[in-house]
Amino acid sequence: MSKKYILVLVILIVVGLSVGIWALSLSPTSSPPQSNSTAQPTNPSWTFPLQNEPATPLPDFPPVVAKVMPSVVSVTTEIVASDIFGRQYTDYVSGSGILIDNNGYIATNNHVVEDAQGIYVELADGRTFSADIVGADSLSDLAVIKIDATELPYAYWGDSSLLSVGEWVLAIGNALGEGITATEGIVSRLNVSVNAGGNVLYGLIQTTAAINPGNSGGPLVNMSGDVVGITSVKIVASEVEGMGYAISSNEAKPIIQNLIRYGRVTYPWLGVKVGTVTPLLAASENLSVDRGAIIREIVAGSPAYDAGLRLDDVIIHFGDKEISNVADLVQAIRSSGIDEEVEIVFVRGEDTRTTSVRLVERPSS
Repeated sequence: MSKKYILVLVILIVVGLSVGIWALSLSPTSSPPQSNSTAQPTNPSWTFPLQNEPATPLPDFPPVVAKVMPSVVSVTTEIVASDIFGRQYTDYVSGSGILIDNNGYIATNNHVVEDAQGIYVELADGRTFSADIVGADSLSDLAVIKIDATELPYAYWGDSSLLSVGEWVLAIGNALGEGITATEGIVSRLNVSVNAGGNVLYGLIQTTAAINPGNSGGPLVNMSGDVVGITSVKIVASEVEGMGYAISSNEAKPIIQNLIRYGRVTYPWLGVKVGTVTPLLAASENLSVDRGAIIREIVAGSPAYDAGLRLDDVIIHFGDKEISNVADLVQAIRSSGIDEEVEIVFVRGEDTRTTSVRLVERPSS
């Protein structure tokens, strides 16, 4: 056989094999590739489910503002300040307040009237009065001042425990010292703790309602026009928006009553400094629990010391209240009475123990 025929035969064999392989790949007997998808076949008739109810309209704000506005006052304080050369001068600071009865008692923030040499109040009807401090409490940032007037419009006190996240609220106050204004927002969080200048405030309401300098001491009200909070602090930073806080009405009410009745507030005292136990802290310190309040400092001779509590004990129950963090413990102590005996459940190492403590009045220092 000549070389020509041999070459042709090789070409035919190669082409035949290629065609055969291609034909096998198209053969109906070959298995199709398997898919891992569990999706159902398309549904040409699918539509969004019908809505059961129409969207809820915005609340009617003007009647709420008209109800509350007469009880909101502008507070101006006169303070002595110093310039960079140490020279003293008189400065004026703006704030807000709430008339809480018809005899001139006004609730506001402690930081509004702190160190004031003079306090002046302007009512919604334009009348101006000098005011005296009845009592002030730096721990809660609350104060009560009084003007010499009667038959005054006053705000109604609401129950902050009934608030829900997402609920509409209004903040009313003397924003920027330019007169009483109202801003709307919602409740963003409840029972919040915020460190304000080294003093931790507990039981706060976080809101998106705009709170500006001068709003401090003014009311946060619900859509019934009831005071559910006293605006106190906001977070100010270039990347932060809509994070203002108000002291809840239920936290403020007993403090305001004590300031009016006795001129001061007394707090029960346990005698410890604590930190919050988290899962991360529990893992890093090999704790047997991942919640509670861990004792970091304890005062010798304090109620806690006398009850047998020691460093690194983790308090998990205080009376009938479960303790998951520092805020829980602080609020549980503050809701107790001076000289009250309270049962404490704590964890030491792997052991859960119980002791009783008799609370005393918090030292003035």
